[in-house]
Amino acid sequence: MMTREFAKAGAFRGNNPADVVQSCDITFTCVSDSVAVRDVVFGNQGVLQGISKGKCYVEMSTVDEETVQDVADAVMARGGTFLEAPVCGSRVPALEGMLTILTSGDRKLYDDCFSCFEAMGRKSFYLGNEVGTATRMKLIHNMILGTVMASLAEGMALAEKVGLDQEDLHEVLCLGALNCPTINHKSQAIMNQRFDTHFPLQHQQKDLRLVLSMGDSVEQPLYLAAASNELYKKARRLGMSESDISAVYKATVS
Repeated sequence: MMTREFAKAGAFRGNNPADVVQSCDITFTCVSDSVAVRDVVFGNQGVLQGISKGKCYVEMSTVDEETVQDVADAVMARGGTFLEAPVCGSRVPALEGMLTILTSGDRKLYDDCFSCFEAMGRKSFYLGNEVGTATRMKLIHNMILGTVMASLAEGMALAEKVGLDQEDLHEVLCLGALNCPTINHKSQAIMNQRFDTHFPLQHQQKDLRLVLSMGDSVEQPLYLAAASNELYKKARRLGMSESDISAVYKATVS
């Protein structure tokens, strides 16, 4: 259905990823996880089969470094140019063109994509030509987001247990140094028990899993991220995978 809407607006509709790549100078992809990325790129009639000399490919998914590097190597081996560009921001910033875009890879391709990044986001960063740099930055960003959300959920649960009004806690938080969109919006979601999806909980847990693996690779302990990951895993077992990350609250009260 979505492709029909794009076609009505004048977009070309390809039958598969290879068709799209062959018809475009620059192709952007943003999918859910590493499995989806590998399927789109390496699968039958995938991106790789459309790549040839001069074709440019921009991977905007949040995945592990190994997957990003494998995709980059394969694209460049066929004469293509590669840029990774994962984004920070959820559904509303995406709709409003207010994402933060983190990039690394080919500098000229970044420059060529700059006007597109301006349309999608409020700020884009070029972090260097080493593939994987942007992925590392994105995973650390989402690690901090995930641990903050887990702490907020525990705080809201504890407030209720000790007889405090959650609305009062929400107001106190939003009047002090902790005031930010995450605290404001997610505490309201918890109070209203409305977990409409802005950032799916299953993707937050996926990113925590990836950042923990990254920490292992450099022997960096990540105590809070590891504990938060267990809370998100419990929320997934409670059926909250496709709900918003604020639904991690359910794991604190069950």
